[in-house]
Amino acid sequence: MKTIISARSLCKKYGAFVAVDGISFDIEEGECFGFLGPNGAGKTSTVRMIHCVSPLTSGTLTVQGLAAHVDNRAVKQQTGVIPQEITLDNDLTVRENLQVHAHFFAIPRREARRRIDGLLQFVELEKRRDSKIDQLSTGMKRRLLIARALLNQPRILIADEPTTGLDPQARHMIWQRLRQLKDQGATLILTTQYMEEAQQLCDRIVIMHQGRILKEGAPARLIAAEIGREVTEIRAAADQDETLIAELGPLARGHERAGDTLYFYCDDGRPLMKKVLELDLPATVHRPASLEDVFLKLTGRSLVE
Repeated sequence: MKTIISARSLCKKYGAFVAVDGISFDIEEGECFGFLGPNGAGKTSTVRMIHCVSPLTSGTLTVQGLAAHVDNRAVKQQTGVIPQEITLDNDLTVRENLQVHAHFFAIPRREARRRIDGLLQFVELEKRRDSKIDQLSTGMKRRLLIARALLNQPRILIADEPTTGLDPQARHMIWQRLRQLKDQGATLILTTQYMEEAQQLCDRIVIMHQGRILKEGAPARLIAAEIGREVTEIRAAADQDETLIAELGPLARGHERAGDTLYFYCDDGRPLMKKVLELDLPATVHRPASLEDVFLKLTGRSLVE
């Protein structure tokens, strides 16, 4: 596959604060590449450098072979952005918001009209074309942001926390639209805190924490490597740890405590669950391992302010 975006020792500072701390990565054409991390991990700072609205402090970053910098209009012309914030003009209708955006890219009026009609149908907003923005639900506004991001027919689409604050139905609808775009050949760059979203959409991810990349890989491979196939959660007082770890630890590939819960990671949980039943531990949950387990194991289970 062709590398479409490449970063080496990429760094971004805001005064003395280091938001992105010397990270390196490659994004291949046609894949969905995800940046995962808690608030303040450096995800948004990274994608702002990719779409040339924030200058690099140091390191190198190329997009389509071009150096990414704030004056690079060629990169901006090939990139669509679904922002984290709702950046729509409340005084304009749905159609008018798209018409104004088309003007920024010097799209001829007749072509802009054709694209707008097609995109409103794509995001299922054709019946709301004459509605003002304050008449739309949050989910509708998010879908309109997708349509706006696609007006310039970008080869690269950046989705920065695209489903924040949405209900499950709206979230799944946006996932469907993003998968359709990938199937049509777009390269997607996703930032998210939702682990299910990353598993649904991403071919590869990096997990970021405090400006650095902790792990990179396909979600399924990271789960297998870091956690295994299954997780057993046992709610028990900390003074029981020594006994429980002695009994269950040899049947697991790893364990950790967080709050009132002991977590045991394993590839085959049947021997461990048999022992759990023998020990009569009722406050137990046994489930498949997930990307969220990887995320919490690597970044910690405590709140990060």
